[in-house]
Amino acid sequence: MPISEQQLQTWSHQGSVTQSKATHETIRAVLNSTASPYYLRSFDDFLQGSYANDTNIYADSDVDIVIRLTSTFYHNTDDLQQGDLAAYQRDRIPADYELSDFKGDVALWLQQHYAGVTIGNKAIFIPGSGNRRDADVLVSAEHRHYRSYSGLLGPQFNEGLVFETTTGRRIVNYPRQHRENLSNKNKATGSWVKSTVRIFKNMRNRMIEEGYLEAGEAPSYFIEGLLYNVPNSYYGDDHLTSVTNCLNFIQNANRENLTCANELHWLVRDDEDVCWSTADYESFRISLRLFWANY
Repeated sequence: MPISEQQLQTWSHQGSVTQSKATHETIRAVLNSTASPYYLRSFDDFLQGSYANDTNIYADSDVDIVIRLTSTFYHNTDDLQQGDLAAYQRDRIPADYELSDFKGDVALWLQQHYAGVTIGNKAIFIPGSGNRRDADVLVSAEHRHYRSYSGLLGPQFNEGLVFETTTGRRIVNYPRQHRENLSNKNKATGSWVKSTVRIFKNMRNRMIEEGYLEAGEAPSYFIEGLLYNVPNSYYGDDHLTSVTNCLNFIQNANRENLTCANELHWLVRDDEDVCWSTADYESFRISLRLFWANY
């Protein structure tokens, strides 16, 4: 017997945003302080993750904040023709302030303002205190993947961000494109996509609790990406119809053709930092089918 419409409706509800908003505003004020050691550099900051995408559920706790250096940018010129590449290299000016410098300055500044700040493999963790939630601050720099460099339109590129792990590995992603594309699809489906994402996130959590799935195998980012691939016509009418259609799509889709919501990365690929591994994707797909059948 399928999960009831009433239960699905409960799982579709968005979690509280009041504390998350307050947490972001508090940390943002510190990050943008005129007394910081990096203040004279150009940078921006924004939310990413579930709260930014309006897909947060009651179980979500961490607030994900990005601070991005824009006075220095990194690049990918692999797609440039020889003439464009030569023009880019002629115009390029080496940076005097690197991402590693920026990350060190931001980390030091946050440690001066909050107790218990730790530098993780990807982000800087700020533990919650009082009404302030736990937060992860991702220190990054602007990244440009060039499509062309010369011509009437000038340089054409996909703008994203790059961050470094503690081992020095650089990872490129496009959170703003993810957010914009997901929001546009949500509008196109009459606001059904984000509520359905929240249902699947709640199902994911219940699957972990009941032993169908291991923790960490189905991150929220990839669930959002997976449901972004579902055709718009599959959403609507009611939660049960939308979820059932999505489940059928997931079971029958060719995983090789799925893209992330940013439409710039494949969703499922092995040995890629920004992709869902085949093993974890298949574990989620199979566990989802069993969970739905046995609920």
